[in-house]
Amino acid sequence: MTPQDAPPPPPGSRSRRAAALGVHVLTAAGAAIALLALLEGVRQHWAAMFAWLGLALLIDAIDGPLARRLDIARLQPQWSGEVLDLVVDFLTYVFVPAYAITASGLLLPIAAPVLGVGIVVSSAMYFADRRMKTEDNHFRGFPALWNAAAFYLFLLHPPAIVGSLGIAVLIVLTFVPFRVVHPVRVARLRPLTLTLTALWALLAGYTLLRDFEVVAPVTIALCAIALYVGCADTVFRLLRRDPR
Repeated sequence: MTPQDAPPPPPGSRSRRAAALGVHVLTAAGAAIALLALLEGVRQHWAAMFAWLGLALLIDAIDGPLARRLDIARLQPQWSGEVLDLVVDFLTYVFVPAYAITASGLLLPIAAPVLGVGIVVSSAMYFADRRMKTEDNHFRGFPALWNAAAFYLFLLHPPAIVGSLGIAVLIVLTFVPFRVVHPVRVARLRPLTLTLTALWALLAGYTLLRDFEVVAPVTIALCAIALYVGCADTVFRLLRRDPR
């Protein structure tokens, strides 16, 4: 047998291929969690719904680093981790939260279904946009974080017209090319961003345990962290252009 006739070496040990497959299964489990969250939403158990979405968010935070560490694209090339991640993200970041926003009773009744449709259509377009991330890993436009938008809608409980206008503005901002910080991948101020993200997770968990009945300082801190994520890059760019 010549070297050319020799079979190609296996892409990795059996245990590493099994571990790589396990990462895909972990990502896919997010779809099951989305179903459980939706079932809680249908029962109007909103805090429980957000708890399931929080678990999905945790999985989304850890499966990417695991995938890169195990090099699953090489070990399990028959499955696309990128496509799998987008499918699950659409369910947990968009579809279930869109249902919650529409069915919550916190929007104008005539506007709620229209805005729900706007959320899922605009987000589907956003997920398919090849420009959704900049070269330095910022999101371009409002990054379809409707799980977060729904959380703040339930937390702040604004008048129906204010909530409806806020959702409409976020739908429009999906297509506006401002930049939003990715909590993990943006290098600038990463330690601060990660610290604030961890603080947000703790405060959000406490808020769900309290069924959104929290004192004003908790609400203010949660809103301030959201403003940092959404506006930090814009503020930084304005300061950098300061002629002084």
